[in-house]
Amino acid sequence: MSDMFFNSFKEYMADGTIDLDSHTFKALLLTDAYTPDATDTVVADLSGEVANGNGYTTGGVVLANVTWNRSGGTVTFDADDPVWTSATFTARYLVIYDDTPTSPADPLLLLKDFGANKSVTGGTFTVEFDASGIFTLS
Repeated sequence: MSDMFFNSFKEYMADGTIDLDSHTFKALLLTDAYTPDATDTVVADLSGEVANGNGYTTGGVVLANVTWNRSGGTVTFDADDPVWTSATFTARYLVIYDDTPTSPADPLLLLKDFGANKSVTGGTFTVEFDASGIFTLS
């Protein structure tokens, strides 16, 4: 499985439900119990979130320093790498969603696949985004 955009993200970005300039975005972690499905639209559609506790809070973490920039015909969405401290868990996927809209609540943007389970025991779990941004559109 490779990284994917959820199908609804394109619609929600076009109709203004998701505002990449001013909304609050979060990153949550899923276990390998989840089967990636591009037709999922909101967080409530997901299954297999990492259990609450042991350094993880249900719903994930707020993405800090979100930027949305245009250069020529390319736009880039980026943020600081999300970090979970004092963590003990295993995750397979990271999902980014918009925490601002209420209807629909918590629409999905994209899923990042780690390629295999990644575990941490009593340490820091960091998801490193690509140096060129979380995603680009051109």
